[in-house]
Order: sequence, then C-alpha cells, then structure tokens
Amino acid sequence: MNTSASEYQLRDVTLRDGLQLTGGMLSTEQKVETVRELLRLGVPAIELGSMARPELVPPMANTLEVVQSLTPDELEKCWIWVATPGHVARAAAAGARNFQYCLSASDSHNKANIGRTTDQSLAALPQAVEYTKAVNGQIQLCIATSFTCPFEGTVPEERVLSIANDPRAEGTTDIVLCDTLGQAIPAQVSSLIRRVREESPARRIVYHGHDTWGLGVANTLAALEAGATMVDGALGGLGGCPFAPGASGNTSTEDILFATRPGWLTTDRFAGLVGLSEKLLAELGEPNRSKSAQGARSKAPAFEWVIPSNIPGSDSLSCATGGN
Repeated sequence: MNTSASEYQLRDVTLRDGLQLTGGMLSTEQKVETVRELLRLGVPAIELGSMARPELVPPMANTLEVVQSLTPDELEKCWIWVATPGHVARAAAAGARNFQYCLSASDSHNKANIGRTTDQSLAALPQAVEYTKAVNGQIQLCIATSFTCPFEGTVPEERVLSIANDPRAEGTTDIVLCDTLGQAIPAQVSSLIRRVREESPARRIVYHGHDTWGLGVANTLAALEAGATMVDGALGGLGGCPFAPGASGNTSTEDILFATRPGWLTTDRFAGLVGLSEKLLAELGEPNRSKSAQGARSKAPAFEWVIPSNIPGSDSLSCATGGN
C-alpha cells in the first residue's frame, strides 16, 4: 500500500455529509460536543458543517454557531463545506480556517447542487483562494461526481483531469475526489487517483466515498493504495447528497478504521466511537449501517475488538447527543 495506515488521515464527515439527508436536527451544543468527543477519541480531522442555504439543507443551519463555539486549536482540525467566495468570507469571519470548495465534474449536478455551471464555480475559485490566504487558511478543490453523475451517467476521467489542471484552481492545497453516488469500483478509484497524482499539480489527494453499492471500504482501501492520504467517513455510514438521486450513506468511519487500524486507534477508542455513533444515530432516528459497529457488539469475547457485554458504551458520551 502506498499510503500506510499510520500515514493517512481519516476525516469524519458525520456533521456535514452525514446529516444532510436526516430528518432529525442537532443543536449547536450537541454538534460542538460531538466535535470535541471525536477529537478526544483521536479522530485527526472533522468536517463540521456546510454553508449551504439552510432552507435547502436545514441540518446545516447552525454551522456558523458551531464554528464560533470552538477554539482556534479545535478549528485547526476542522473543515467547512463552501461553494462560493462569499461562503469563505463568512465562515472565515466566524473563525474557520479550513475550507472545502466544492463543485461537480458534471454541469447537471453542479446546477442542481450549487445553482450554476461547473465553469462558473471554477471562475469564482480564485477569489475564494484569496480570501483563504488572507486568513492563512487552507482550501481544498472538491470535485463531486468524479465517477458518475445521477443525470449524465459515467463521468470521463479526462473531465476530472481537466478540472484538476485548470489554472483557476491554483492555490488549492488539496484535491478531493468524490464518489458521490457510491457507484465506483476499486479499479476505477485506483485509476483516477493515480492519474490525478501523476498528471496534475502536486497536492494532497483526498478520497470521499459512499457505500451505496457495498464497496465503500474496498474503494477507500484502493484509494489509499493509489496514493490518497486523506479519506472521508461518517459514523454509522450516515449520510448522502439531497441533490443526487440514488445516493446513500457515506462509507462508515468505524469500518474504515477497523480495516486500516491507524496507529492512534486502540480498542478502547474504537469502543468509544461505536458508543458515540450509537447515541448519535438513536438521537436522529437513523439505522446503523456500520458492519464493524455491529461486529463490535457480537458475542465473540475472545476477539479484542468486541466490546465487553458489561460495557454498553462510554457513559461520558451522553453529552455528545444530549443523552437520555
């Protein structure tokens, strides 16, 4: 594997992509406590919310309040989804320093998701980069529908490479390749990431996957093998895009971590993440799609990753979702 488990970063996107399709809402206090609990348990990076219009994506309405409630040290490990220079300016004013500037490889999805063409989004990117530089921040070029589009079908690799090489993306620190619909297979993930690594400017490569067709973990492992050094996941496999018909949950954070075993992950920390996930999903009324979380509750006590039956979860996590 080109990227070992000890070298990559897991970014948990529960509070952004994870919440987008939920009917339930989390208060600012619940989100802040969730961020802090994830950090306490060792998760190295978090996507804490989105600047999407609250009338379109109601669970994101309190994102700026979450940003304002966190310390600068905590915000150094947090990312916020943006789609316009204005989003960057407003988020930066609240204290955010890490921005994920998102556009789609396909015009149809970009219009549905952001309300403009892909080229219009690219044209605005230099201003977003300037706003980021003004606060000494970092900005990622995030390409949604990098593999398939719900309206146009398969997205050619050349289309993604043309965006990756567009001079208007100069100044972006990372490039995020998104399997928005979860329809890619490992060979496709490996191919695109290798080509982006070899044929576009040097940047950290991030892979964002969904588990719609059951290949979330396999695709994530393929991404790491091909050179990605950050991958996204959501607790319990929560999430999906409200503007992409056919999309379902993100690849599970627990499943990615169980598969890769990064050096910071202990069995106790894994148990804490399972407990946090269970409480959060119960609060939202959502099913737990993580196979590893289910395995951790199995009756196989000889396996060290199974949570002992006398430990229902971390009691300290009750504040993360309000508790009951």
